[in-house]
Amino acid sequence: MPQQPTARQERLGTELRKLREAAGLKGREAAALLGTDSAQMSQIEAGTAGVSEERVRRLAAQYSCTDTALIDALVAMATDRTHGWWEEYRGRLPTPFMDLPELEHHASYRWDVEFLHVPGLLQTPDYARALFAYVNPEYPRRDVERWVEHRMKRRVVIERPDPVPYEALIHEAALRIRVGDRSAARAQLTGVLELSEAAHVTVRVIPFDLDGFGGAGSAMVYAGGPVPKLDTIVRDGPGGPVFIDAEAQLTRYRTLFRRVEAVSLDPYRSRDFIHRLTKEL
Repeated sequence: MPQQPTARQERLGTELRKLREAAGLKGREAAALLGTDSAQMSQIEAGTAGVSEERVRRLAAQYSCTDTALIDALVAMATDRTHGWWEEYRGRLPTPFMDLPELEHHASYRWDVEFLHVPGLLQTPDYARALFAYVNPEYPRRDVERWVEHRMKRRVVIERPDPVPYEALIHEAALRIRVGDRSAARAQLTGVLELSEAAHVTVRVIPFDLDGFGGAGSAMVYAGGPVPKLDTIVRDGPGGPVFIDAEAQLTRYRTLFRRVEAVSLDPYRSRDFIHRLTKEL
């Protein structure tokens, strides 16, 4: 039985299917080009079967795809053998929570928009612990600690020597809600301030007193791919993160991000704003 693919493997298959459909070819016709059968072609496009660099390039040529940057990116996805730190949690946490750090690891940039909570990459251990314990009161302490550990390890993408450029738009509500106690809230705001000093990290605050602001439904994680067609949106769902890659949705959420960014405070005023909130605690 084919193994459960990761989100990255599924995305590779999806993009190959999109190229095939744009070329007007059936699955069996593409399979014939590779000298295989329709069943294996279906598995390749579902992400449950691997595909070599040679086959990706052959398919792209047959599909008349001339976007060399996209083709090279698909080849990189097909040949990537990264065994990241998140693999140690496979089977211990739900699969989507393996896919998220893998997506972050390969992202060319990262945008967050949050209205109720401090973004995960900026959370302190105490903040994350209080959040997980509240949302999942049935979890034993050891399980909560596993989630906290996983979340803290995800911060590597903005703390490693070659960090991902990161921009977070955080609503004032998220900064004021005390997920933990007063001490934890103060430490969380201080942590955001410290991280915002890094050259690759931009934090902007969305204040309460905006007129005509209807963007509260635009919370998102937006991960840039090696080319825009391979960008990914991540939104919260009932079973965990939901990955969105439809081109129309990518365009919509890029526009939403820029609209929210435009009404947010600039980074300097945002730091002053957060500093004032910290002094109030």
